Amino acid sequence: MKRWPATLLVNGLLVVAAGFALLPLLWMLSVSFMRPGEADSFPPPLIPSAPTLAAYRTLFTQHGMGRYFVNSLLLASAATGLSLIFNVAAGYAFAKLRFAGRDRAFQLLLVVLVIPGQVAMIPLFLMLKTMGLVNNFGGVLAPAAAGVFGIFLVRQYALSIPDELLEAARVDGAGEFRIFRSIVLPILLPIMVTLATFTFLGTWNDFMWPLIVLNDERLYTLPVALASLSREHVQDSELMMAGAVVTVFPVLLLFVVLQRYYVQGLLAGSVKG
Repeated sequence: MKRWPATLLVNGLLVVAAGFALLPLLWMLSVSFMRPGEADSFPPPLIPSAPTLAAYRTLFTQHGMGRYFVNSLLLASAATGLSLIFNVAAGYAFAKLRFAGRDRAFQLLLVVLVIPGQVAMIPLFLMLKTMGLVNNFGGVLAPAAAGVFGIFLVRQYALSIPDELLEAARVDGAGEFRIFRSIVLPILLPIMVTLATFTFLGTWNDFMWPLIVLNDERLYTLPVALASLSREHVQDSELMMAGAVVTVFPVLLLFVVLQRYYVQGLLAGSVKG
């Protein structure tokens, strides 16, 4: 009973902090339902006087936001699938399979992990240009197919798999692929959800790389399309806020739905490595 003042204080501070964090998002949502020009009045209103979907209709009927939404959804989904295939397999191999140069190769990967991604953009772009992957979705997906961080994340979690379990399966005659499919993948499910969340959010929100690789406006993702739209409608606050809502809220909803698995995978990977 003596702890309730401290508990009340901590919870109160958390509520205040959450309010400050949510306030910009709530105002963005509110402005997106305002009439054209209403958000630019002084003082700026907090809620729309007459809520309207005009900004959303303009986005999808005049500016093709539906195409960009589909582009982002396809790219993020494909990148997530490729990332799970390659990163999970590589992470498990570095954790549990024995092959020549395994530890040295992993050490080299860790060195790459500390190099800023911006440094590799120019050589990566030149490589993709040589391969004919510039100005198409392949150029966006290629770097996302496998990442050092994803391999590291899966490896640290896979280290917790008992070697005795894998050896028992081998003694029973199970092949490596069957062991991976029937034993390893179910155990790795929490970290796979975490990796999928990381990859989907990262690809969906990525602005710089699609801007560099994609020149055709029809291939733009939501962040690139929104930035392009802002150059022409920078004064149209309602339209820009509606575009931001379309960009932010799908991934925000996804994160909320998968939050329990996401946190579980992070915590398990941190203590079992």
